[in-house]
Amino acid sequence: MKKIVNGKFILPDDSGNFFVRSDVSLTFDEKISAIGDDPDAEEIIDAKNFYVAPGFINIHIHGCAGSDTMDESPDALDRMAKFLPGSGVTTFLPTTMTMPVPIIKRALKNIREKIFDGTKKISGAKIHGAHLEGPFLSPKFPGAQDPKNILPPDFEIFSDFTDVIKIITFAPEELADFNFIDRCRRENIICSIGHSAANYETAIEAIERGATHVTHLFNAQTGLHHRKPGVVGAALNSNVAVELITDNVHVHPAAQKIVSRTKSRDEIILITDSFRSCGLGDGESELGGQKVFVKGKFATLANGQLAGSIATMNEIVKNFVENSGWKIPEVVETVTKNPAKDLKIYDRIGSLEVGKFADITIFDEEFNIAKTFVNGEEKFSG
Repeated sequence: MKKIVNGKFILPDDSGNFFVRSDVSLTFDEKISAIGDDPDAEEIIDAKNFYVAPGFINIHIHGCAGSDTMDESPDALDRMAKFLPGSGVTTFLPTTMTMPVPIIKRALKNIREKIFDGTKKISGAKIHGAHLEGPFLSPKFPGAQDPKNILPPDFEIFSDFTDVIKIITFAPEELADFNFIDRCRRENIICSIGHSAANYETAIEAIERGATHVTHLFNAQTGLHHRKPGVVGAALNSNVAVELITDNVHVHPAAQKIVSRTKSRDEIILITDSFRSCGLGDGESELGGQKVFVKGKFATLANGQLAGSIATMNEIVKNFVENSGWKIPEVVETVTKNPAKDLKIYDRIGSLEVGKFADITIFDEEFNIAKTFVNGEEKFSG
């Protein structure tokens, strides 16, 4: 047994809202066994008055540390998993790109192997499943995805991977009918509107039929105009969960503030949308078979198109605390409780509660990560 003491513990209150409590300790092995009690423990961990939070969950990440979900070798997923606890992440969804279908299927097979091969020890953050971003996008809003590989939404193409896919991003205006959404719902796959040229009415109709999520709000979708509210208007005027890349590049701090005032706290999920250059610094890189050039906080294709981010999750959280004006426990919900509830795994992870897996991250006032535990095992120490 391990016990964390001297921490500012971010815990749910009786209503489920996160708050800070400093007069407790937390005891755990693979799962959390006690909060507030003081049982014996073999190892005492002094949190040094840092925050002790649930491990972060990243539902939209293409790559980091030089590796990418679409890499041929499944070892790429291991390298991503080992890197992520250093940013507080304990669970993630490797996210695909719009590439030829055989390559996407190979990536999904690699993810399946990592999830279901019980003989392999967890190397770092846990893989819960895949986020299929592409190929079911709009040719008008490809973003950094390669337009030549975009296809009309067709559930049957990836129907052999319903055990792996947790989220599908799609452009609703490209649907032949709503059977695609109906099928996703039957398989418990989240339908997420993204890379879409849909008008407001089409987006709202898709939401009414079962789309519950919007991929990286504002980016690669029709924006908010007072006569054409678009996908952004539909997202802000409904109860869907919205992903938000708060790297201060993809979404202006003022737009982040608007979202924080428009959407309820349980409808915002912060993501990194990072690719392989995350953690590597400036230079030439690659995303979905296309060259990417990284300088500072910006990553762009050769044509100047903004590509994925290079931000880490602790940076994403810090930015939203500063830009939203929310308290730290409130923002922590957007990378723990909210994605866990979205994925219907809040009974297992997403909060510090007795009986849940001991996915824990400890960070200071500047959001520097001190320690991260996955299923009770220390996977990062700063």
